[in-house]
Amino acid sequence: MGTWIVSKTSAMNTKELSPKDLRLQAMNLLARREHLRQELALKLSKRFGAEAADEIAVVLDELEGEDLLSDKRFTESYIRQRVGKGYGPDRIRQELRQKGVDGESLEIALEDADVDWVAQAAEVRLKKFGSSSPTDFKEKARQMRFLNYRGFGGEFAGAALDFDAGAD
Repeated sequence: MGTWIVSKTSAMNTKELSPKDLRLQAMNLLARREHLRQELALKLSKRFGAEAADEIAVVLDELEGEDLLSDKRFTESYIRQRVGKGYGPDRIRQELRQKGVDGESLEIALEDADVDWVAQAAEVRLKKFGSSSPTDFKEKARQMRFLNYRGFGGEFAGAALDFDAGAD
């Protein structure tokens, strides 16, 4: 592995960067938050250029070998974050698929998250609409649409409308 010339923009001067610089940039990105391998490779290739693709792959392999880069850990972290923001399993599943997480590991991570989706949907509904139950069909449909948008399918959304938090 040698050095290569990289320029950030055409207006900036070019400078030589070593594989050490590539690893340092990858570590800086990972220090901020977890990343998918694919996502980190894209960020590094934007910064260092397509000609550094082989070196990027080597650095990412090293980081995975040292367990500093993990798609599983990213997926778990992302699920926790989105659950905390009040999103349901359907929305989280869709977002992670768009990011490139494969279906099998995604389903395992969602199961391992151990979230009571009905209680989560009820909490989101309560925060948005208050404690009173919908009185007519129009209001019930409005709340169902909201819960569906947040990623709670019909089963969870319907149960959330009937959920009584005091029944624990």
